[in-house]
Amino acid sequence: MALKRKAAPAAKSAAQGAGKSDPLKYYRDMLLIRRFEERAGQLYGMGLIGGFCHLYIGQEAIAVGMQSISKKGDQVITGYRDHGHMLASGMDPNEVMAELTGRFAGSSHGKGGSMHMFDVETGFYGGHGIVGAQVSLGTGLAFANRYRQNDLVSYAYFGDGAANQGQVYESFNMASLWKLPVVYVIENNQYAMGTSVERSSAEIQLYKRGLSFDIPGEQVDGMDVEAVRAAGARARARASTGGGPTILEMKTYRYRGHSMSDPAKYRTREEVDNVRQTRDPIDHLKARLLKEKLASEDDLKAIDNEVKAIVAEAAEFARNAPEPDPSELMTDIYLEA
Repeated sequence: MALKRKAAPAAKSAAQGAGKSDPLKYYRDMLLIRRFEERAGQLYGMGLIGGFCHLYIGQEAIAVGMQSISKKGDQVITGYRDHGHMLASGMDPNEVMAELTGRFAGSSHGKGGSMHMFDVETGFYGGHGIVGAQVSLGTGLAFANRYRQNDLVSYAYFGDGAANQGQVYESFNMASLWKLPVVYVIENNQYAMGTSVERSSAEIQLYKRGLSFDIPGEQVDGMDVEAVRAAGARARARASTGGGPTILEMKTYRYRGHSMSDPAKYRTREEVDNVRQTRDPIDHLKARLLKEKLASEDDLKAIDNEVKAIVAEAAEFARNAPEPDPSELMTDIYLEA
């Protein structure tokens, strides 16, 4: 039974391509991710989401900023902290939440869960549970684009922990050698699971990791959606015109633990609160919108109410949607050709 898809509420604002900057849309998209993740955390605590669950709270500017410069047909692939990328790509929040709760109406019929969702229609090629595995797959997507001689670009996202994995450097070498149209986005949230970058990496300036492969790198304020957008536009232009890969190190921060089971005792509450108060990507953009009179308090309140309604509907949909029939257990394993 094929799912009948409806237009995703996030798609109109997130997947716009590299046109004129629209800060109000970025605000809405980031707020949708924030509210969605907060509700996902609640459902996990209620036992409605099983397995692992890695929230994107604090990192919203990266997915939204990068998606704002993408072209229809570009591919996104990431690790297991992936819900924000799904929503920024334009996936239906109802289907994403239903997948988290293991329902048949989910984007992968309830069999992918939090870490392994997939949606080719929106160019989202999955979250991946194996650390660093998506980097090689994202490089393969870029190779396919080059082979087909289109001008599409693959965005391979990974964290500071995955930056130390061996297959990442094999991918760098191949991408540089063949000038593949790929942008490597390192979401450096300062902690690989429970270990800080300073304790786990000999070179903590991760944008330099491609120097020996002749891949240019850039360090970006990943808490500023406009800074992300500008860096992403430069990297995409290079990739789509035959210049090859770029590494973008997005300096960001996750407010929650590595996963829902992580008490995050390796950092202080003061550290987290300081980032929230001084660098929050949504608050930063809100202040700019008000200062530059791009929106009023009433406008922003209306957006917040709209987003809360979307998330509430998604949660209700996920709670009431049926689970997969046992007959679905062996489907979607092999491709019938």
